Parts: sequence; C-alpha cells; structure tokens
Amino acid sequence: MAFHEADGQQIHYEDTGTGEAVLLMPGWAGSIVELNPLRAALDGYRVVAVDPPGSGKSLPQPRDYPPSFYQDDAATVLGLLDALGVEAAHLVGFSDGGEYALVMAEQAPQRALSVVTWGAAGHVTAPPGRTAALESLMDDPSGSFVSLAAYLAEAYGVETGRAMAASWGRALEAIIEAGGDVSREAAHRIMCPALLITGTYDPYCGPDLVRAMATAIPRGRFTEAVNSGHAVHIDNRDWLVSTVVDWLDGH
Repeated sequence: MAFHEADGQQIHYEDTGTGEAVLLMPGWAGSIVELNPLRAALDGYRVVAVDPPGSGKSLPQPRDYPPSFYQDDAATVLGLLDALGVEAAHLVGFSDGGEYALVMAEQAPQRALSVVTWGAAGHVTAPPGRTAALESLMDDPSGSFVSLAAYLAEAYGVETGRAMAASWGRALEAIIEAGGDVSREAAHRIMCPALLITGTYDPYCGPDLVRAMATAIPRGRFTEAVNSGHAVHIDNRDWLVSTVVDWLDGH
C-alpha cells in the first residue's frame, strides 16, 4: 500500500501501468476496489487510483468534512499528482470523486487532459431533510439509506460510519444553504474536453442537472445512462467501462 501525507492526512493510492496518466476516484465512503473492472480495462495508461480523503484506506477515519471539503480535497489530490510527478492527467471520477475531478479541472486547467464523471453535477441539491437524515443514518435509516447504513457498518463499523455520515451531512447542508454550488458557477474555466454521464434514475444528480453542467463547460458533452441509477458502474458496468475507455482513447 502507498500513502501520500498531506496536512495530517494519509491518502491511499495505487499507481500502476505506463502511458498517459488517468486519475481514478470513487465516491464518498467508497474504495478504488469498486472500480477494478474499469481499472482492468485501462491497458496502456498509467492509472493513479485514489481513495478519497477519509474513505477506503485513506486516513484519518472518521474525518471532519468542512463545507469547503470539495475544494480542499481537490487541492490535496492535486498535491498527490505533484508528488508522483504527474504534470497532467485524465480526471475520472464517480459521485464525489467526479465532483473532485470537476473542481480540479477548474483549479488547475493545465493539469486536466480531459474529464469523465458519472453521478456528478457541480451542484449539490437534496429534498428537504435529506441531508439532515444523514446524522441519524446508522440509528434510524429509511428508504435508500438502509443499504448505505449497512454498507457503512460493514466497511467502517457503526461508530465510525455514524461520525462519517453526520459530518458529511452537515457539510452538504451548509453547501446547499449557501446556494449549492460546487463547480457550476466556474464551469467556464474547465477548458479540456469533458464527458458528464448520469443515470436516468439518479436521485441526486438527475439528467437535467448534469446536462446543465455539461452545457456550461465550453467543451462539455452529456450522456445519459439509460435505466441506471446513481452508481452507473454497478447498474450498467459494461456500458460504463466501454464508454469511458472509448472516450479516453479518443482524447
């Protein structure tokens, strides 16, 4: 295992292969293991796969999520690329990993060869009470949160999962109260080609929201994963892998 030390954090990553660099990032509380089918298909690329700060094997756990965590974490991952001598990379991410990719392409346009995201919209929105429910996620989950609570308990333990969800929920609530912007308002600064994917039934980043973000990016493109939900890499794995590989090979 390899770790990048930054501001008291240990960021877990795996650096494999040779060729143009691809930075690969899973979503909140996720692990790079979830993206192994895509990693396996990226033959001919140098793949730097990163567990998001506080997730997977990255430490500390639980971590604190300030309202600026998307920008802070994007800067941390750019620091990892600096440490690895990666001047520019294709930025590929799911959910929060996709939000990091979009922010990185804004913060350092010269570092982004292209961007590919699924389940990311550059803007946070949620039904009333949805983010607040994360504070009681481990004790009283309902609906789609039942499976999330079970995952957190298995992957991190109940106490750590409770702290992670509560801190993340408070940060998201603060972002929403401030208007919800993550990278949408500065989308014009993303100068590389960008492919934004979302599932037809994504409850967090619906097609209209993601299409609007793609339209705001000068070289943006939107693609809908038909009959998929938020986790397109699970709901429509083969299609997602093929789409991402074709995009990278063409850019």
